[in-house]
Amino acid sequence: MRVGLRTLALAGALWAMAPAAALAARHADPSALPPVKIRDLAYGDVLFHYWADDDGGLTALTRLEAYQHWGLMPHHAADAQLLAAGLYLQLGIYNEAGTRFATLLNNRVPLAVRDRAWFYLGQIWYERGYYDRSEQALERIRGKLPAEQEGERNNLLVNSLMHQGRYDEAIARLRSWQGTADWSAFARFNLGVALVRAGRLAQAAPILTMVGTLKTSTEELASLRDRANLALGFAYLQANQPVAARAALARVRLDGPYSSRALLADGWAQAALGQYRDALVPWLALQHRSLLDAAVQESYLAVPYAFGQLNAGAQAAQYYQTALQSFSGEEQNLRAAIEHVQGGGLLQDLLGRDDVQHGWYWQLQTLPDVPQSRYLYELLADDDFQQGLQNYRELGFMQSSLARWDGSMEAFAAMLDARRSAYAVRVPAADALLATNAPARLSALHTDLQSQLQAIQTGDDVVALATPKEREQWQRIEHLQALVALLPPGPRHDADADKLRLVRGVLYWRLQAAFKARGYQEQRALQDVNRALEELQNRWVRVERARAAVPATNGDFAARVAALGARIDKLHADLADAQRAQAGYLESLAEAQLQQQQSRLAAYAQEARFALANVYDRAANSAPSGREPP
Repeated sequence: MRVGLRTLALAGALWAMAPAAALAARHADPSALPPVKIRDLAYGDVLFHYWADDDGGLTALTRLEAYQHWGLMPHHAADAQLLAAGLYLQLGIYNEAGTRFATLLNNRVPLAVRDRAWFYLGQIWYERGYYDRSEQALERIRGKLPAEQEGERNNLLVNSLMHQGRYDEAIARLRSWQGTADWSAFARFNLGVALVRAGRLAQAAPILTMVGTLKTSTEELASLRDRANLALGFAYLQANQPVAARAALARVRLDGPYSSRALLADGWAQAALGQYRDALVPWLALQHRSLLDAAVQESYLAVPYAFGQLNAGAQAAQYYQTALQSFSGEEQNLRAAIEHVQGGGLLQDLLGRDDVQHGWYWQLQTLPDVPQSRYLYELLADDDFQQGLQNYRELGFMQSSLARWDGSMEAFAAMLDARRSAYAVRVPAADALLATNAPARLSALHTDLQSQLQAIQTGDDVVALATPKEREQWQRIEHLQALVALLPPGPRHDADADKLRLVRGVLYWRLQAAFKARGYQEQRALQDVNRALEELQNRWVRVERARAAVPATNGDFAARVAALGARIDKLHADLADAQRAQAGYLESLAEAQLQQQQSRLAAYAQEARFALANVYDRAANSAPSGREPP
């Protein structure tokens, strides 16, 4: 069943597979869900925790619900709902899962996936006792399920109809059975038993006989065959048809799990025919078996009863006394077991060494090594107790999860304290920086530089864009020209002036050649500065807002952390109450079953005392010459 729940939960995750993997899966399986590209980071985070599966899906579901609350998955609303439904189902929250799936299983979901979902939902509703809902879910399957699931589906439908008292419809469905023979046998057995309980033995007999005579090599079906024959045998006994009862009971295996009850019933069938000596054979055989078995307990009364019917008073008295001694010892053991359960020892025995961190999928593998364990076998075979024990353990798992979240709340509080401390340290520096009004000052400087560059380009001032070395050379030329101008006219003056004009012309030509490129570079640099100024302005505004908003934000965060802490504390208390109630429920189940065994033994003991007194009374009133048969 858990594998089925896990498979159904996978539907939501497969819905959001990465495109390449999803296309490959769909190519291999036409019924696979279509690929969807993950567009929201939050949804990807949910899937990561889903596939990690550290705690059975609880973390993934918690994050998914939180992200949905904050609206962080706008592109995957439907996908998230489908995954959430699967996770609720996987975690055993069946009502919520059923409601969500009933809403989401529409034509968007491929037929094969939709049919599997309805199948598992029908299975869940049946296990929870909602037989009408189970029938409705199973009837909504439109395609063809695999052979094994199709057989189980029909079996569930027959059982759902039977639990609703609609026996004729169940019989009609069996006539048109579709599915494996194994599931057909289970369905026929359940229907036959239901018909017996409804007082319709004539209709139940051929159905149970069909199951009781089936050929099989599997232990499961062999046990089912024994159960069918045993049920039919008891039904015939109640209908006062001992011969037919013996024929059915003779088909029960002597080494099977139902052999004790079959031997007891066979003895009563022979007793009903007046064959008390023959009845002693199965009843005496039972007394070599464990006294924990109710059939064995009854045999302790049946054997002396048969001897009494054979007028063997001495043997009858001896077996009644043996029964009383056995019942007395067993009653003391049961009283001690009940006191142990009432003292809270049951769950400690069963789960004392269990680590709740193992996850949600768990079953009790071995019984504890305590004296009370001998009475727990029948109890642990009960579905209600197993489900209750699983629920109790899952409540403990939730408590451990809340304890981890308690640690998270402490971490959040520490983060807020660190945030407040950092704010207090940085506020003076931030205030000093904000007081400089740097963006306006730098913006004005940038505007001035832009104007200067425009004037340089408009005035063709090539020297203004020269390199430092070129500017130094230009200044030297101008200095030398000033010195030459001071020389007296003559050949030397003219020669030096010509040389300086030549050098100046060469340098000017170089500056003019590089002027446009350098102007373009300067314009680009100013544009970069402008973008930096814009980013500075944006950050400046954010700093101003943060300066004003951080105290309020810290207060909001602190309020939210406090509220979440209070919610976690309340959940701790609610879970503790639920655990106590669940523990009480489990202990009540165990105590009720032990008390039922105790009451049965007390009734058998009382009956044995009356019968023993009757034997003694008959012996006292009988003639001295009376001889008891062997």
